[in-house]
Amino acid sequence: MSVSNAVRAMAGAMILLSVVLTYYVSPYFVWLTVFVGANLLQSAFTGICPAATIFQKLGLKP
Repeated sequence: MSVSNAVRAMAGAMILLSVVLTYYVSPYFVWLTVFVGANLLQSAFTGICPAATIFQKLGLKP
């Protein structure tokens, strides 16, 4: 799996998890979705993505 695929998979999983937690646990978990979306948006403009850095250090191919 490449780094970009891993980042997209993780972001999708985090958003789905946030929706489930918002529905069943607390409406404040919607802020997790906001955080993931904001991080994706800033990484599109700056090219800096903490998750991509972690996945590269774990040995995923670029």
